[in-house]
Amino acid sequence: MDQDTLPPEALDQMEDNAFRLHVRNWIEANYPPEMRFPRRRMHWHENEPWYMALSRQGWLAPNWPREYGGMGLGATKQLIMIEELERHGCARVSDMGLIMLGPMLIKHGTEEQKQRFLPRILSGEDIWCQGYSEPNAGSDLAALRLDAADAGDHWVLNGQKTWITLANDANWIFVLARTDKSGKKQQGISFLLLPMDAPGVSVRPIINLDLHDEFCEVFFDNVRVPKDMVVGEVNQGWTYAKALLGFERIAIGSPKLSSNGLARLKAIAVAVGKDQDPAFLDQYARFSMELADLKELYESFVAKLKRGETLGPDVSILKIVQTELFQRITDAMLEIAGENAGLLDPMPGEGLHPAGQFLLARPSTIFGGSSEILRNILARNVLDLPA
Repeated sequence: MDQDTLPPEALDQMEDNAFRLHVRNWIEANYPPEMRFPRRRMHWHENEPWYMALSRQGWLAPNWPREYGGMGLGATKQLIMIEELERHGCARVSDMGLIMLGPMLIKHGTEEQKQRFLPRILSGEDIWCQGYSEPNAGSDLAALRLDAADAGDHWVLNGQKTWITLANDANWIFVLARTDKSGKKQQGISFLLLPMDAPGVSVRPIINLDLHDEFCEVFFDNVRVPKDMVVGEVNQGWTYAKALLGFERIAIGSPKLSSNGLARLKAIAVAVGKDQDPAFLDQYARFSMELADLKELYESFVAKLKRGETLGPDVSILKIVQTELFQRITDAMLEIAGENAGLLDPMPGEGLHPAGQFLLARPSTIFGGSSEILRNILARNVLDLPA
């Protein structure tokens, strides 16, 4: 059998170094060279060729079970794939359906929902965005106010979501909406699916510091959502939301950003002639040790998912460690780059962009749960400290 067409079970049984070399060779042979080390998050029309190449190869969903079209890889090999994608400078694909909705449907969706949506995620026919945050419900997500009124065979949505990543590319959105206002704020929330071209849905891009329209506001004006587009039980969406946040924190807590950032830091040091400076070498060694610890931590949580275990509140530590390490690495990029640090144009060398990396790192400790909120979660639910 051609090495490039090995089935997932054969890949999972490979010795790790052989698997790494296999993945590296395929990426180098198939990744579009003009897309290496992008300065910003790419839109769907830009990353679609790479998404479809991964889809044809069967490599889009390393963590999904094989019966749903995933690779079913163990934690170590998932990490190897991440490292090799980052090493080569591969763009992040449009992955909300892959890393968030897919695992949610696999665990909580009806069979009809799985059969309808999972194949279309893998084929690139459906591109999803996440409708969680609202103007007054960010870190305190349970305060959300998107109203879903019961209208018999459907729900009617009215309200707003904000900071929705690449909503301007998506053709479907999953949202948390309030279907019951009578109980505590964590109660009465449901998890709904709807197409972005539904009547009454409108999208307005938000231009960020990098002058990029990565985020959007989404408005709902009497939007009708059929009752069969609820995932799980009505009014139990908060339970599912916490599970989904666990998947998100696994994704955001992946070592890929810090790993890629550390590689760029070394390249910047080489470009400006500081790679042999004792102070830099000491700093680089410290970052490398922290990254090694992060990889071990990440593997432990991925292994839990592989065993079918539910992620607990302790997964919050993964996101804290990753994002804060990434910020420190990008701080060092600016320091080492010196007078070139403020330039958004590339430094000497391929795709280094110290200022772009610095800007990318700034909001990472806020989205997906701020570090302060996550520390409170750990204090109360893991360490059993008083509120």
